[in-house]
Amino acid sequence: MLDVLYRTPDLLAIDKPSGISLLADRSGAPCIWDTLREELAAEGYEPFSVHRIDKGTSGVLLVALTRERQSQLSKAFARRGVRKFYVARVLGDVRLGGGTGMIDLPLTKGRKSRYRIAAPRERIARHASRWHLTGRSAAGHESLSRLRRISGDGQQTLLALQPLTGRTHQLRVHLAWIGHPIAG
Repeated sequence: MLDVLYRTPDLLAIDKPSGISLLADRSGAPCIWDTLREELAAEGYEPFSVHRIDKGTSGVLLVALTRERQSQLSKAFARRGVRKFYVARVLGDVRLGGGTGMIDLPLTKGRKSRYRIAAPRERIARHASRWHLTGRSAAGHESLSRLRRISGDGQQTLLALQPLTGRTHQLRVHLAWIGHPIAG
């Protein structure tokens, strides 16, 4: 049973829990999309994919119920007309001047298709509340993440995160490479 947050005749917003894949994978474990298809088929609807959320991430998943709505939403996501925000608990004490910061570190695929920063870790520099690469420009895809400190206890920090570009695993990679991996 899906937790529906909002519904119109052409749009569905559901609460996707962490630990469950959106799409079927090799493990054969249940996925959200199969449940979605079954529940909507009973009502005479077909779901249309608009965006994805990683298995380990919880959040609001938008699902189009018509091809027209899928097209509209897909275009909005492609032109970055949809703003996405995440809340994450990270390891360490992240202090930001003015309460906000920016991570400007390009991403590239590394070994075994795992994403990484497109330069050695030693080239990551922090000036005020902005992380970037020093030296010549790096290869890779531009990746920008905005962060705001919500709270912290010295051991962990709760951050509000906004990916300004939509790279795969962008927030996880950015935070891990600046020394504050996501704990939850």
